Amino acid sequence: MNAEKRAEIFRRLSIAIPKPTTELEFASTFELLIAVILSAQATDKSVNIATRKLFAVANTPQAIVDLGIEGLEFYIKTIGLYHAKAKNVIACCNQLIQLHNSQVPNTRAALETLSGVGRKTANVILNTAFGEPTIAVDTHLFRLGNRTKLATGKNVLLVEQKYLRTIPKQFLRDAHHLLILHGRYTCTARNPKCGECCIVDLCECTHKTILIPHLMAGQNVESAN
Repeated sequence: MNAEKRAEIFRRLSIAIPKPTTELEFASTFELLIAVILSAQATDKSVNIATRKLFAVANTPQAIVDLGIEGLEFYIKTIGLYHAKAKNVIACCNQLIQLHNSQVPNTRAALETLSGVGRKTANVILNTAFGEPTIAVDTHLFRLGNRTKLATGKNVLLVEQKYLRTIPKQFLRDAHHLLILHGRYTCTARNPKCGECCIVDLCECTHKTILIPHLMAGQNVESAN
């Protein structure tokens, strides 16, 4: 895929998605960190339902530590893997208290030392909270990269590196959220909505399903390329 096509893809996405941001609900960098840790293998919707109640009673590292693991599990038990996540969140909060004066660090190295925080979570925090031009490759971005040929690779790190090398600089700050929202609502894993896609003519996927009603005198034609 050439540079001109990439630039046009992100130009169109930025028009279609004028406010690219996370759908996780948070009121502080700390709340964002906890929400992202809880969102692993869970939907943002399910996390928001849980954190609305959790953050109403505990939205600082010390307050969550004071809940204890069982107390925290009470609030997050509707989220998948909540036993392991509760342990990680408590451990993370203790690290923030002991090592970072209860503040979320703003460097990758420091973030990745926290319990429950890997490269993807660190990238989300750096991008969403601190405005860094990072790309957090989740299932949506991995799928989009390989499907559209924007960033191909056999693993998430290779796809991340390709995105970072090739996304036009003016779009890099918002690229993560542009792509994740496009993948979540349009370029879905099953039955992608190619007929509603603003970049369908630029995408290099070899298995598109495109509705072209105007070509057949008002008849909907579904073609797989």
